[in-house]
Amino acid sequence: MTFKKRLYALQIKTKFNFEYNLKNVESMAENCGEGAIILTPEVALSGFCYQRMNDASEFAKVATERLLELSHDKTIITTMIEKYNGKFLNNLKVFSRGVMVHKQTKCKLFPLGDEHNHFSSGKESEICIFDIDSIKCAALNCFELRFPKLWELVRGADIIFVPGQWGRERKEHWETLTRALAIANQAFVVCADSANDAMAKGSAIISPFGVVIKDDKREVISAEVDLNEVKKMRKYVNVGLIDLYEYPIN
Repeated sequence: MTFKKRLYALQIKTKFNFEYNLKNVESMAENCGEGAIILTPEVALSGFCYQRMNDASEFAKVATERLLELSHDKTIITTMIEKYNGKFLNNLKVFSRGVMVHKQTKCKLFPLGDEHNHFSSGKESEICIFDIDSIKCAALNCFELRFPKLWELVRGADIIFVPGQWGRERKEHWETLTRALAIANQAFVVCADSANDAMAKGSAIISPFGVVIKDDKREVISAEVDLNEVKKMRKYVNVGLIDLYEYPIN
Protein backbone atom coordinates (compact mmCIF):
# COMPACT_ATOMS: atom_id res chain seq x y z
CA MET A 1 0.00 0.00 0.00
CA THR A 2 1.23 3.51 -0.77
CA PHE A 3 0.14 6.80 0.71
CA LYS A 4 1.10 9.48 -1.77
CA LYS A 5 0.62 13.23 -1.53
CA ARG A 6 1.31 16.10 -3.89
CA LEU A 7 3.25 18.87 -2.13
CA TYR A 8 3.85 22.42 -3.37
CA ALA A 9 6.28 25.10 -2.18
CA LEU A 10 5.66 28.56 -3.65
CA GLN A 11 8.62 30.81 -4.45
CA ILE A 12 6.98 34.12 -5.28
CA LYS A 13 7.57 37.82 -4.95
CA THR A 14 5.49 39.88 -2.54
CA LYS A 15 4.45 43.29 -3.80
CA PHE A 16 3.07 46.34 -1.97
CA ASN A 17 -0.43 45.57 -3.28
CA PHE A 18 -2.09 43.15 -0.85
CA GLU A 19 -4.91 42.25 -3.22
CA TYR A 20 -2.44 41.44 -6.00
CA ASN A 21 -0.53 39.14 -3.64
CA LEU A 22 -3.65 37.29 -2.57
CA LYS A 23 -4.89 36.85 -6.15
CA ASN A 24 -1.46 35.52 -7.11
CA VAL A 25 -1.59 32.89 -4.36
CA GLU A 26 -5.20 32.05 -5.25
CA SER A 27 -4.32 31.61 -8.92
CA MET A 28 -1.44 29.27 -8.14
CA ALA A 29 -3.46 27.26 -5.63
CA GLU A 30 -6.34 26.85 -8.08
CA ASN A 31 -3.92 25.20 -10.51
CA CYS A 32 -2.99 22.59 -7.92
CA GLY A 33 -5.04 19.44 -7.88
CA GLU A 34 -7.51 18.11 -5.35
CA GLY A 35 -5.82 17.07 -2.12
CA ALA A 36 -2.73 19.20 -2.75
CA ILE A 37 -0.85 20.74 0.16
CA ILE A 38 0.50 24.21 -0.68
CA LEU A 39 2.94 26.29 1.36
CA THR A 40 3.52 30.00 0.73
CA PRO A 41 6.48 32.08 1.92
CA GLU A 42 6.12 33.88 5.24
CA VAL A 43 3.75 36.92 5.16
CA ALA A 44 3.39 36.35 1.41
CA LEU A 45 0.23 38.49 1.29
CA SER A 46 1.73 41.66 2.77
CA GLY A 47 5.43 41.35 3.48
CA PHE A 48 6.81 42.98 6.62
CA CYS A 49 4.91 46.20 5.95
CA TYR A 50 5.77 47.98 9.20
CA GLN A 51 4.21 51.24 8.00
CA ARG A 52 0.91 49.50 7.15
CA MET A 53 0.42 47.00 9.96
CA ASN A 54 -3.18 48.00 10.65
CA ASP A 55 -4.01 47.70 6.95
CA ALA A 56 -2.38 44.28 6.82
CA SER A 57 -4.36 43.12 9.85
CA GLU A 58 -7.64 44.23 8.27
CA PHE A 59 -6.71 42.55 5.00
CA ALA A 60 -5.96 39.33 6.89
CA LYS A 61 -9.70 39.08 7.67
CA VAL A 62 -10.49 39.17 3.95
CA ALA A 63 -7.69 36.75 3.11
CA THR A 64 -8.78 34.28 5.78
CA GLU A 65 -12.30 34.05 4.35
CA ARG A 66 -11.10 33.65 0.78
CA LEU A 67 -8.46 31.05 1.62
CA LEU A 68 -10.98 29.09 3.68
CA GLU A 69 -13.23 28.92 0.63
CA LEU A 70 -10.38 28.10 -1.74
CA SER A 71 -9.20 25.26 0.52
CA HIS A 72 -12.44 23.29 0.11
CA ASP A 73 -10.58 20.50 -1.71
CA LYS A 74 -6.98 21.17 -0.74
CA THR A 75 -4.72 22.60 1.99
CA ILE A 76 -3.09 26.05 2.01
CA ILE A 77 -0.55 27.07 4.62
CA THR A 78 0.52 30.69 4.98
CA THR A 79 1.30 33.34 7.59
CA MET A 80 -0.35 36.72 8.01
CA ILE A 81 -0.19 39.81 10.19
CA GLU A 82 -3.07 40.01 12.67
CA LYS A 83 -3.89 42.30 15.59
CA TYR A 84 -5.24 41.00 18.89
CA ASN A 85 -5.73 43.08 22.03
CA GLY A 86 -3.70 45.92 20.53
CA LYS A 87 -0.73 43.69 19.67
CA PHE A 88 0.44 42.58 16.25
CA LEU A 89 1.15 38.89 15.71
CA ASN A 90 2.66 36.87 12.89
CA ASN A 91 0.19 34.00 12.67
CA LEU A 92 0.73 30.80 10.73
CA LYS A 93 -2.59 29.37 9.56
CA VAL A 94 -3.47 26.01 8.03
CA PHE A 95 -6.61 25.98 5.86
CA SER A 96 -7.68 22.46 4.94
CA ARG A 97 -10.92 21.19 3.39
CA GLY A 98 -12.66 24.49 4.15
CA VAL A 99 -11.62 24.60 7.82
CA MET A 100 -8.76 26.28 9.67
CA VAL A 101 -7.26 23.19 11.30
CA HIS A 102 -4.30 24.85 13.02
CA LYS A 103 -2.90 28.24 13.99
CA GLN A 104 0.30 29.21 15.75
CA THR A 105 1.90 32.58 16.48
CA LYS A 106 5.57 33.09 15.66
CA CYS A 107 7.44 32.76 18.94
CA LYS A 108 10.98 33.61 17.83
CA LEU A 109 11.22 37.09 16.31
CA PHE A 110 14.18 37.95 14.08
CA PRO A 111 16.12 40.80 15.73
CA LEU A 112 18.08 41.78 12.60
CA GLY A 113 14.75 42.48 10.92
CA ASP A 114 13.44 44.52 13.87
CA GLU A 115 10.54 42.09 14.23
CA HIS A 116 10.73 42.37 18.02
CA ASN A 117 9.95 46.09 17.72
CA HIS A 118 6.72 45.47 15.82
CA PHE A 119 5.36 42.06 16.85
CA SER A 120 4.52 40.28 20.07
CA SER A 121 5.83 36.74 20.47
CA GLY A 122 3.65 33.67 20.64
CA LYS A 123 4.15 30.72 22.96
CA GLU A 124 6.46 27.83 22.12
CA SER A 125 3.67 25.48 23.21
CA GLU A 126 1.69 26.52 20.12
CA ILE A 127 4.20 24.60 18.02
CA CYS A 128 2.66 21.15 17.94
CA ILE A 129 1.69 18.31 15.65
CA PHE A 130 -1.58 18.69 13.72
CA ASP A 131 -3.35 16.56 11.12
CA ILE A 132 -3.83 17.20 7.42
CA ASP A 133 -5.78 14.41 5.73
CA SER A 134 -4.70 12.06 8.58
CA ILE A 135 -1.02 12.97 8.05
CA LYS A 136 0.93 14.13 11.09
CA CYS A 137 2.23 17.62 10.27
CA ALA A 138 4.01 20.49 12.03
CA ALA A 139 5.47 23.88 11.18
CA LEU A 140 8.29 26.23 12.10
CA ASN A 141 8.07 29.86 11.01
CA CYS A 142 11.29 31.21 9.44
CA PHE A 143 13.68 32.26 12.27
CA GLU A 144 12.28 29.48 14.46
CA LEU A 145 14.24 27.09 12.24
CA ARG A 146 17.45 28.15 14.02
CA PHE A 147 16.41 26.82 17.45
CA PRO A 148 17.19 23.10 18.02
CA LYS A 149 14.88 22.95 21.05
CA LEU A 150 11.97 23.77 18.72
CA TRP A 151 12.91 20.80 16.53
CA GLU A 152 11.92 18.61 19.46
CA LEU A 153 8.41 20.06 19.36
CA VAL A 154 7.91 18.84 15.77
CA ARG A 155 9.50 15.43 16.42
CA GLY A 156 7.24 12.70 15.09
CA ALA A 157 5.65 14.80 12.35
CA ASP A 158 5.72 13.20 8.92
CA ILE A 159 5.75 16.54 7.07
CA ILE A 160 7.24 19.74 8.50
CA PHE A 161 6.44 23.07 6.83
CA VAL A 162 8.80 26.03 7.00
CA PRO A 163 7.62 29.33 5.47
CA GLY A 164 10.32 31.99 5.29
CA GLN A 165 11.44 35.48 4.43
CA TRP A 166 15.08 34.40 4.61
CA GLY A 167 17.76 36.81 3.43
CA ARG A 168 20.05 35.85 0.56
CA GLU A 169 23.16 36.58 2.68
CA ARG A 170 22.19 33.55 4.75
CA LYS A 171 21.03 31.33 1.88
CA GLU A 172 23.48 28.56 2.79
CA HIS A 173 22.13 28.55 6.36
CA TRP A 174 18.55 28.20 5.08
CA GLU A 175 19.37 25.32 2.78
CA THR A 176 21.58 23.55 5.32
CA LEU A 177 19.12 23.85 8.21
CA THR A 178 16.05 22.77 6.23
CA ARG A 179 17.88 19.70 4.93
CA ALA A 180 19.20 18.91 8.39
CA LEU A 181 15.68 19.21 9.80
CA ALA A 182 14.47 16.58 7.34
CA ILE A 183 17.33 14.22 8.12
CA ALA A 184 17.22 14.67 11.90
CA ASN A 185 13.45 14.25 12.13
CA GLN A 186 13.29 11.63 9.36
CA ALA A 187 10.45 13.57 7.80
CA PHE A 188 9.56 15.38 4.62
CA VAL A 189 10.28 19.11 4.86
CA VAL A 190 8.48 21.62 2.66
CA CYS A 191 10.12 25.05 2.80
CA ALA A 192 8.99 28.16 0.92
CA ASP A 193 11.02 31.34 0.76
CA SER A 194 10.30 34.63 -0.94
CA ALA A 195 11.64 35.39 -4.43
CA ASN A 196 12.09 39.10 -3.70
CA ASP A 197 15.52 40.44 -4.62
CA ALA A 198 16.87 40.47 -1.06
CA MET A 199 15.64 36.96 -0.29
CA ALA A 200 17.43 33.61 -0.52
CA LYS A 201 14.84 31.66 -2.55
CA GLY A 202 15.80 28.01 -2.00
CA SER A 203 12.21 26.81 -1.72
CA ALA A 204 12.30 23.03 -1.68
CA ILE A 205 10.73 19.69 -0.92
CA ILE A 206 13.19 17.51 1.01
CA SER A 207 12.84 13.79 1.66
CA PRO A 208 13.51 12.02 4.99
CA PHE A 209 16.75 10.77 3.42
CA GLY A 210 17.80 14.35 2.65
CA VAL A 211 17.13 14.37 -1.11
CA VAL A 212 16.35 17.95 -2.16
CA ILE A 213 14.00 19.03 -4.94
CA LYS A 214 14.45 22.74 -5.67
CA ASP A 215 14.82 25.20 -8.52
CA ASP A 216 15.50 28.87 -7.82
CA LYS A 217 14.18 29.83 -11.26
CA ARG A 218 10.67 28.52 -10.66
CA GLU A 219 7.70 30.03 -8.82
CA VAL A 220 6.31 26.63 -7.89
CA ILE A 221 8.27 23.64 -6.63
CA SER A 222 6.22 20.45 -6.54
CA ALA A 223 6.60 16.74 -5.96
CA GLU A 224 4.41 13.74 -5.37
CA VAL A 225 5.81 12.00 -2.31
CA ASP A 226 5.18 8.58 -0.83
CA LEU A 227 4.67 8.83 2.93
CA ASN A 228 5.94 5.26 3.27
CA GLU A 229 9.43 6.74 2.89
CA VAL A 230 9.09 8.16 6.38
CA LYS A 231 8.40 4.79 7.95
CA LYS A 232 11.11 3.08 5.94
CA MET A 233 13.68 5.63 7.05
CA ARG A 234 12.58 5.38 10.68
CA LYS A 235 12.64 1.59 10.56
CA TYR A 236 16.08 1.14 9.02
CA VAL A 237 17.81 3.99 10.86
CA ASN A 238 16.01 3.65 14.17
CA VAL A 239 16.42 6.76 16.32
CA GLY A 240 13.25 6.19 18.32
CA LEU A 241 10.68 7.60 15.90
CA ILE A 242 9.30 4.36 14.46
CA ASP A 243 6.56 3.97 17.09
CA LEU A 244 5.22 7.42 16.32
CA TYR A 245 4.34 6.46 12.76
CA GLU A 246 1.03 4.80 11.92
CA TYR A 247 0.96 4.24 8.14
CA PRO A 248 1.28 0.66 6.80
CA ILE A 249 4.58 -0.07 5.13
CA ASN A 250 4.95 -1.93 1.83
